Amino acid sequence: MPVSGKQDAPPTAERTAPPPPDDPRAGPTRPLRVLHVDAGREWRGGQRQVFLLAQGMRERGHEPLVVGVPDAPLVHRLRTRGLAASTVPMRGEWDLPAARRLRALVRTWSPDVVHAHDARAHAIALAALVGRPRTPLVVTRRVPFVPKGVRLKYGRRVARFVAISRAVRDAMVRGGVAEERIALVHSGVPTPAVERPRDWRAECRWPADAVLCGVVGAMTAEKGIATLAAVAERLSPAARARARLVLLGGVGTGSCEIGGMEAFRAGFVDEIHAAMAGLDVLWHPSSAEGLGTAVIDAMALGVPPVAFAVGGLPELIEHERCGLLAPPGDAAAFAGAAARLLCDDALRARLAAGGRERARAFDAAHMVEGTLAVYADVLAGRHTP
Repeated sequence: MPVSGKQDAPPTAERTAPPPPDDPRAGPTRPLRVLHVDAGREWRGGQRQVFLLAQGMRERGHEPLVVGVPDAPLVHRLRTRGLAASTVPMRGEWDLPAARRLRALVRTWSPDVVHAHDARAHAIALAALVGRPRTPLVVTRRVPFVPKGVRLKYGRRVARFVAISRAVRDAMVRGGVAEERIALVHSGVPTPAVERPRDWRAECRWPADAVLCGVVGAMTAEKGIATLAAVAERLSPAARARARLVLLGGVGTGSCEIGGMEAFRAGFVDEIHAAMAGLDVLWHPSSAEGLGTAVIDAMALGVPPVAFAVGGLPELIEHERCGLLAPPGDAAAFAGAAARLLCDDALRARLAAGGRERARAFDAAHMVEGTLAVYADVLAGRHTP
C-alpha cells in the first residue's frame, strides 16, 4: 500500500475479527499491520533502523505504516521507496494534539501492533492508546542510560520493550523495568556493496602512504568530537605525520587541522558506504552508544574500528579480533590503539578480515526477524496492559 508524497493518511480499511495467535517461536504466520511511530527530525541511526524494519516487513508480506514528523528525512526516504508513510507534528513528549491525531489514525487503520521508536514517540503513543487496551504497544529503546519516569512511561501498558543491546537492556533493568518485559534485538544493517571506494587521497591531495582515519555520524559532543583533538595531540609525531582524518557528517567545511593533524570535514555524504570504504581505520570516540551501526558498516567494509568501551560497543567489537577498544574516556589509551593501527599494516589487515566476519552477525535480516518474533510473542497472548 504505497503512500504518495502528497498523502498524509492511509485509506480507511475494514478489519475483521483477528485470527488465532501466531506461534511466537516461528514469527508471524499471517500478514501484520504495524503502525511505527518515530519523532526524529534528522536522519540518524534510529531512523535508519525504522526504515530497514519497514522495508524488511514489506518484503516479507507484512503491511507497515510509518508515522513521522513533516519533512523528516525518514518520511522522504520511505515514500521514495514506495513504502507507506504518514506525518503528524510531534513537538514534545506529551504533545496532546499529536496524540489525538495518532489516535485517529489508529482508529481508522486498526493496526495489530503500534511500535514506538524513540522517547517522544513512546509518550505520544501511550497517550494515543488510552482506552484502547486491545492494541498492544511495543517500544524500542536505543540509548544505554537508566530511564526516568519508569512508573509513568514504563508501566504495564507497554506490552514489550525492545533493547538494541545488552547494555541498553541492563540500563533499563537498573531503572526498574522487569527483565522479562525486555526483548534483546540487536540493530542490523545490510551488507554494503561498493564498486568504487572514494579516493580521499586524490581529492584532498594527500600522499599515497597516508593512513586515512574516519569519523562517521553526528558531529556532537556525545559522539566524541571534542575528544578528537586530545587524541591527535597524544599521537607520536611519526604516527601523527602519517595520519589524515576525514569527518563524515555534520557541516562540510573542507580542509582543517585537528590537534596538529591534517583533516577534512566532508559533511553529510549521500554515498556513505563508498566514502567509508575509502578509509583505512574508523575512529569512534563516542562517550555513549546503544550499539553503533556505523561501526557495523565499517567492519563489513573491512575498515577496522578503534572505540571507547562504552554502551553496546564491547558487544559489537571483539577486542584484538575485529577492532581495538580503549577504556571509557581515556584519550591517551585511544591514541595508543590508534597509533598501533596507523603503524602496523598487518594488524589493520588482520582486524579488517575479522571485522567482515563479525559484521555478518549484525545483518538487517536478523533485526527484522527478531522484531517480528517480538510481535508474534505479544500477539500470542503475552500482552497484559
